[in-house]
Amino acid sequence: MTNKIGRISQLVRETNLQWCAALLLALMWAPGAIAEKSNPPAGKPHFAKLDGARIHYVNYGKGREALVLIHGWTSNLEFWRDQIPDLAKRNRVIAIDLPGHGLSDKPQITYSMDLFARAVDAVLRDAHVDRAVLVGHSMGTPIARQFYRNYPQKTLAIVIVDGPLRPFGDRKMMEGFIAGLRGPNYQDAGGKMLATISGPLLSAADQERIKSSFLNTPQHVVASAMAGMADESIWGRDKINVPVLAIMVKSDFFGGDIEPFYRSIAPNLDFQTWEGVGHFLMMEKPKQFNDAVIAFLDKNALLKK
Repeated sequence: MTNKIGRISQLVRETNLQWCAALLLALMWAPGAIAEKSNPPAGKPHFAKLDGARIHYVNYGKGREALVLIHGWTSNLEFWRDQIPDLAKRNRVIAIDLPGHGLSDKPQITYSMDLFARAVDAVLRDAHVDRAVLVGHSMGTPIARQFYRNYPQKTLAIVIVDGPLRPFGDRKMMEGFIAGLRGPNYQDAGGKMLATISGPLLSAADQERIKSSFLNTPQHVVASAMAGMADESIWGRDKINVPVLAIMVKSDFFGGDIEPFYRSIAPNLDFQTWEGVGHFLMMEKPKQFNDAVIAFLDKNALLKK
């Protein structure tokens, strides 16, 4: 009888422990619990429309102001996946697949910087966003600048992520490169260029992501978007009169000592040069990049909840 009583007591204790463990797990995963504070709001995919074509974007959070992530040439919104969790904890974030890229439509049209800027505006209108901080990587920089030209009242600030404010390479070199992108061996030409600007800290998975995104971008988009960046009309000396953060890689890709020139364009400029990274620096040092962007937003009191 004593053994039976002891066994029953042990079962009761084990049952209570299991119930407590189950309750703890339930509390951890319940809405509004601690676990929720460590995760960003769930992203919701949407499609805006521009000239009859669909533009894919993913929205995180609410508000009439947002941080808008604009990827570079032959990239897509997934290139920001290491930024979204941190940034979406602070404010509303929208990541865009530019026309011709990612899950957006890819019609046979001219892919100019002005088209891309109008696509960003179409997304903001669809998302009911009044003003935005634009984060532009590489080609995303002239897109953000063109957006500012067209919609200054909608532009709170710009973050330049190793992107140009003036032509890179001479005209003859660019014409030859674009001709190669229009030829049968365009994948070799574009692939070699991307390989030369990739950094030492890129993981094998990230290198494959860059390569795959390039290969999945249609040739007419690849060539036309590069031609859009070579368009001399987008490289005026007009000022950017909103706060600007420039995070640049230490290299000669955009032409030697560029800081004085960038300051001549953007009077309210926070300029940073990073060493030991390549063109996709936000993928190589995501924590350092996210901290720099958040510090810039805080310093200028932007996108405050």
